Amino acid sequence: MLHPVAPATHAPRFLLLYGSLRLRAFSRLLVEEAARLLQAMGGEVRIFNPSGLPLPDDAPETHPKVTELREMCPWAEGMVWCSPERHGAMTGIMKAQIDWIPLSIGAIRPTQGKTLAVMQVCGGSQSFNAVNQMRVLGRWMRMITIPNQSSVAKAFQEFDDNDRMKQSSYYDRVVDVMEELVKFTLLTRDVAPYLVDRYSERRESAEDLMRRVSQTSI
Repeated sequence: MLHPVAPATHAPRFLLLYGSLRLRAFSRLLVEEAARLLQAMGGEVRIFNPSGLPLPDDAPETHPKVTELREMCPWAEGMVWCSPERHGAMTGIMKAQIDWIPLSIGAIRPTQGKTLAVMQVCGGSQSFNAVNQMRVLGRWMRMITIPNQSSVAKAFQEFDDNDRMKQSSYYDRVVDVMEELVKFTLLTRDVAPYLVDRYSERRESAEDLMRRVSQTSI
């Protein structure tokens, strides 16, 4: 089961989320830089624009922005989450996007077994509060969160007038993180169903099947 008969040959697919709606949002600029790197490494990329996404439970699941986000999730084999740090935490905009992604949509689990890279931008000195929170959420969403991560201090100094990231140790770390994300995705995407297969869930499914069979026979 760890050696698939027909390994996937298509480009690895990545969904990128960012956590600010500012006109010049540095989390968005960092995500766009990450997207260029992923594409250079052979990946296919989609970036979700959170503008117009309602607060969780403040609109039906049929809202166009909710539908757009949820349709992207099954397509993706890996994700990048990037948030500014606000009041020592990820932004509400970042959390709202994650909250709109359910653990399951019918029989489909849109995040389980998929890879995740976390990044944050800081207005001042370097901090890791937002990436630490997103790691907790990634684990809750049953994702394979890669070991490496990026935290960019004083992000306003790290982008030029063309909104491209300047060469620096911060940029080098972003390259490292995206490279690691691609590697983990290629290693796990064909065997993700096996990696996240759980005894408790198999037992629950078997018991549910037995109940249905019993009710049918009666």
